[in-house]
This record gives sequence, structure tokens and C-alpha cells, in this order.
Amino acid sequence: MPAIAPVTTPAVSPMTPSRIVRPPGGGEFTARMHSSPEGTMPYRLYLPAEYDLAKRYPLIVWLHGAGGSGNDNKRQIEGDQTAGTHHWIDAKRQAAQPAFVLVPQTAQGWGSSTISDLTPPLRMVLQILDAVSAEYPIDPQRVYLLGQSMGGSGVWSLATHHPERFAAAVFVCPVIYFYVRAPKASGLPMWFFVGDRDGLAETVRGTVAALAKAGNTPRFTEYAGAGHDIWTRVFKEPELPTWLFAQTR
Repeated sequence: MPAIAPVTTPAVSPMTPSRIVRPPGGGEFTARMHSSPEGTMPYRLYLPAEYDLAKRYPLIVWLHGAGGSGNDNKRQIEGDQTAGTHHWIDAKRQAAQPAFVLVPQTAQGWGSSTISDLTPPLRMVLQILDAVSAEYPIDPQRVYLLGQSMGGSGVWSLATHHPERFAAAVFVCPVIYFYVRAPKASGLPMWFFVGDRDGLAETVRGTVAALAKAGNTPRFTEYAGAGHDIWTRVFKEPELPTWLFAQTR
């Protein structure tokens, strides 16, 4: 798998009292590019303003909706994607729970076109996840997968093909294909959000029911009178960060 050009962190001896790193670009999203035989994928990576090399940190992976599509490496963290990406980098939240945030971008869509395969963009997401985890002190037991609308299809595909890679998954007004794959992720903690007037609501309810039948106990929040545009409400839910960061593999 082709590697991403690394951002070098200072070499630190185990005997060095301080192992704190304050990376260039820390405290903001930095623009990066991944290349592989699958193609190229722009992505943004949020680095905490400082982190301790002696520790391991959670990683939030956000898959954007249609409003974030493209290859400009901007739209996936702007506009209707702001709530889902910037919620995790708020200064108070980072002080309480430092975390890295990974936001890839695709112009092709995320979801699997067949029941058995991942799309090339999702395979590249896993490649980027591997590269970032090798480069930074990411806790492999606390990698969290979140997605909005179209991004929900990618979250569902990754969660049902590789549930062992993630500690939890969050779906915001998700598009979901092949919810018959629910037994593949029967042990993965999940939380679904949808408006009851969203045309996707019936499929989301069916997915939740399929998971329950498979032995999962997903959380499900349905907003009465709401349509598709629920992301601002979702990321004001006070229990969401506490629930998410409590999940481990």
C-alpha cells in the first residue's frame, strides 16, 4: 500500500521526561492527499494542538454527505458538513477529550454498489486510516466512524465489511444499502438519527430492526416533524460525545 508522505515528529528517547509534541498545523485541519492504485483522495486531518507520544488518542472518521463531494479538499469540512466535523475540534471538547479527526473527500459517492464489495473510495479510506494510524499515536481500540446522508452509506459499508476496525458508528440521516448485511455488524455499537419526515426514515427503521434481530442493540433517535436536515440538532445532543468516547473495541 503506497504510503502518505509523513509529517515527521521529533524523535524522543523513552528516558526523556517530556514526550509532548506540538506539531505544525496543530489545532486545525490540515490538507493532505493520498495516492494509491485505487486513485487519489484528498483529505483533511485535524491534529490536536499538542499530544503526548506516550499516550494513544481516539480518531474520529467523518464521511461527508453529497454537500461535501468533490476534490477541492474544502467542501467536506464546510457548509452542511461543519456540524459533523467541527463539533469534535471545539477547544473545550478537545481539552476534555483530545482526539484526531480524519475527513476524506470523494467525488464518486461512498456506498457499495454490490452487497459483497467495498467501493474504491472506501478502500482508500481504509488505506488512509492505516497510514494515519502508523504516523500518529492513534488508539486502535477507539476509532469512531461517523457519516451524514450519503456518507451514511459508506459508514454502513465499512461497518458491515470491517466491524473489527471500529469501536462505534454514528449515522446522521443516512442513506443505507443492503441492510440485510446487519448480522455482519451485530457486535458494533451504533447510533442512528433520522427525521420522521425524511424519505429515508423507513429504510433507517428497517436497518435498526434488522440489527436488533441480529442481536445488536442500536440506539435510535427519530425527530418528530423533521426532514433530512437534522445535523445541527444531532450535534447538539449532549449525550453523543459521552456515549461515543465510552465505546472501545
